[in-house]
Amino acid sequence: MLEWIDVTDTFSESQRYYSGTYLEICDVYDEIVEVSVFSATDRPYEIYFNYKRFYGIVYADADKAYDIRDKMKVELQADYDKNKEPSGEFINYFADKYHVEMPFNIFFDFNLEDF
Repeated sequence: MLEWIDVTDTFSESQRYYSGTYLEICDVYDEIVEVSVFSATDRPYEIYFNYKRFYGIVYADADKAYDIRDKMKVELQADYDKNKEPSGEFINYFADKYHVEMPFNIFFDFNLEDF
C-alpha cells in the first residue's frame, strides 16, 4: 500500500525559502503527486500541488492551510489511485473547488543580474 512521504528534510534550510515564503512541509505520493505548504508572514499561505500535467497553487489563510492541504491530498490520492492520470473532468472539478491559480512567477522567480 502506498503512503505519503514527507520529503521536507531533503531541502536545505536555505532551499526552503522561496519568494518571501518558507517551505513548511512537502509530501509526495508514489513519487508522482506532491503537495507542499509554504508559509508567509504578510500574506496567505501557498499550497502548491503537482499531479503529472496538473499543477498550481491554492492560497489559504494560515489557520486553514493544513486542513485544506489534507483535503486536497485525499482527493489527489483517490484520483491517482483510480486513474494514474488526471482527466480533464478531474482538473476542472479540482481547480474550481480549490480555486487553483497559476501565478506568473512560478517558474520565473529569478534575478536577471544573476546570469
